[in-house]
Amino acid sequence: MVMYPVKSLGPVRKTEMECTTLGLKSGWLRDRTLLVIDLEGRFLTARQQPKMVNVSPSVSGSVLTLSAPGMMSVSVDLAQLRGKSFRVAVWGQAVPARDCGEEPARWLSRYILQEDVGLRLVYYPLDRPVRPVRQKNVKSFPKQEPIDAGAYPDETSYTLANEASIADLNTRLDEPVVAQQFRMSFLVKGPSAYEEDNWDWVKIGNVIMRNLRPCTRCIFTTINPETGTKHPNTEPLKTLRRYCNMCIHTYI
Repeated sequence: MVMYPVKSLGPVRKTEMECTTLGLKSGWLRDRTLLVIDLEGRFLTARQQPKMVNVSPSVSGSVLTLSAPGMMSVSVDLAQLRGKSFRVAVWGQAVPARDCGEEPARWLSRYILQEDVGLRLVYYPLDRPVRPVRQKNVKSFPKQEPIDAGAYPDETSYTLANEASIADLNTRLDEPVVAQQFRMSFLVKGPSAYEEDNWDWVKIGNVIMRNLRPCTRCIFTTINPETGTKHPNTEPLKTLRRYCNMCIHTYI
């Protein structure tokens, strides 16, 4: 299981986590409940700044620590965030947020922008989703409901990838990809390639989830999670576009 506490930053891997309506949870860490924004309140991702994937989050108690190459680490105590909530823009939707303070803001601005100001780190202050289904998905994907939205993910709280499907993709590529490029919550082993596309339900541990729809992949998949750079030929996206309509993942 893989969690991304801060949207677009590095992963946290664990063998056991709690499934909540906001996504995977382990102690104070919750999936994609922290977000980097600009000074206008718009969210920033590695699509624009690929080096964001090289920032590694960790937690001790309620203290979140961010580390990155060439930088001293920075920490923020999530339990001590007491500021007023405000709204940030995620795909045109207004979503609640609480600012994490000056130190992580300055640290992220310096690492990502090489400036002292320009970015802020915010934390989702609620324990339930509040975003409606994005308008473009209402008719095309009727299974998707507001409860699936999570805090700051693009679409849903959970995603699933199949190891065999990624292995099949790699047979079509000159340079193989790794599963982390797809930033899934769950990586399953055993089923045949693309079998997951036909599942109606998924059971993981004692949790049963509906298989909502295929996940259309974007430019994020071209970012090497080790180097924080985009593939010069936009692979694997170019190959995915040719044979499976850019889908190699499911929303659950």
